[in-house]
Amino acid sequence: MMGSCLGGGLPVVVMLCLNVVAAVMVSLVKVAMNGGMNPLVIVTLQQLTASVFLAPIAFFKERKSRPKLTLEIFAYIFVSAALGAALRQYMIFVALGYTTATFVTAFSNIAPVLTFLLAVATRSEALNLKSRTGMAKLAGTLVSLGGAMVLTLYKGVALTHAGAMSPHSQPAAEAAVSRGKWTLGTVAILGNCVCLSCWFLLHGRLANKYPHVYSCNALMSMLSFLQVAAVGLCTQRSITPWIITSKFQILTVLYAGIVGCGVSFVLVTWCIDKRGAVFVAAFIPVVQIIVSVIDFSILHEQLYLGR
Repeated sequence: MMGSCLGGGLPVVVMLCLNVVAAVMVSLVKVAMNGGMNPLVIVTLQQLTASVFLAPIAFFKERKSRPKLTLEIFAYIFVSAALGAALRQYMIFVALGYTTATFVTAFSNIAPVLTFLLAVATRSEALNLKSRTGMAKLAGTLVSLGGAMVLTLYKGVALTHAGAMSPHSQPAAEAAVSRGKWTLGTVAILGNCVCLSCWFLLHGRLANKYPHVYSCNALMSMLSFLQVAAVGLCTQRSITPWIITSKFQILTVLYAGIVGCGVSFVLVTWCIDKRGAVFVAAFIPVVQIIVSVIDFSILHEQLYLGR
């Protein structure tokens, strides 16, 4: 019964829960950056928090079964840390600063397309166009790609809060006025999608070579922290951006580090191992629905016809 659950419905439930976690994190980070937090600082503190959270769990749970860390495995984890944690998280936070949370999550629908194409190209996923499954995969790919293009090229009329403007929505509205900033935000979220797709496939191979999820993700979080911290210290030499004082900023960092990164990375690794990278990527559109609800109900962002 348990084995059937693990191979069947449980990964679906886990991915749905992870999408709720991701949606809440995106909304929290958006508000934190509107309040002046630097995205590079958020990523650095997020990865530090995740590594501190996961390290004791990995030590006590896997210290007797953990194999020797080879140079090959370390290289896999190092690249995985750069793609999946450091660079990807920074790009999505930059995109949030230039656009809106709804746009970022909606444009992320292109990630399943990229993941599927990369999986087919690397033969991690089979594509049989003579079968119904293969045709469904191709149709889903084209729909996701078409939707992402509509989001980028068409805005449309405001559907919600047409005459209202809140403190939270003001920075997003100003960013939308500047086409240059909006373009930078689009490029950043596209870069995030590329990194995420590559990370899904890379992490799938890493899970087979080093199936100790706590140790793997604890080391990945620590390496990504060191990577981002090195860049941050070179670009943010003043101590002021690194000091967080408000309770909301502390809550955002703790949630992003412990739940949005630490717990999520472990569960995503487990889902990739059970069902594959394309299965995990296919759940990304769910985040858009949740973020959209949070956006117009709590953050009072405007929703436009094109989105």
